[in-house]
Amino acid sequence: MISALTGTLTSVEDTRVEIDAGAMVFTLLIGSADAQALRVQRGQVVTLYTVLYLAGDAARGNLEPTLIGFSRSEDRAFFNLFTTVKGIGVKTALRALTIPIDEIAHAIESRDVRTLVKLDGIGKRTAELIVAELSGKAGKFARAPTGASRTSVDLKPLTAFTPDEERAISRIVAGGDRRADAEVLLVKVRQAQPELKNASDLWRAMIKSRG
Repeated sequence: MISALTGTLTSVEDTRVEIDAGAMVFTLLIGSADAQALRVQRGQVVTLYTVLYLAGDAARGNLEPTLIGFSRSEDRAFFNLFTTVKGIGVKTALRALTIPIDEIAHAIESRDVRTLVKLDGIGKRTAELIVAELSGKAGKFARAPTGASRTSVDLKPLTAFTPDEERAISRIVAGGDRRADAEVLLVKVRQAQPELKNASDLWRAMIKSRG
């Protein structure tokens, strides 16, 4: 079994990446919520935690091994839990990962069906089933919702970012922070040091602000 894969990230699309692991190049499927953070790591050596499953038609004998990659082992653990819900297979679960996993887990624990039905491929009945089966089990994967960490800053600047600001946010997210928290750090830096425009300068200031 392949439980993790380390190599150079050579390609990043909305739902798949390629990793050059030396003698072999692997294609891995990813949740669309991870694509932005991974794009800033293109060309770097990364480790993705993997789930291996067989795709295709067993009756016709054309099964093909497929790898799904996650930036954190905790995200992989949540994915495995998510697919225990009746009616949610691997493909449906992967398609649903359009927002960060910790936000999905928070929605489950808070029984927030309205957020869950916004996920691709998840209807109201399925969302209610997810809550019924996983509420009380997803807490260790959950953090506060996006708005909870923004109460001390003006929300209006969060609606648009320059390309350099987006790159600075992505570097923070690539280090393990939630995007919502990275946006808050950027707004603080905007307010304190409005002269900073370059992505690297913004990123360094955000790190200092976080500390």
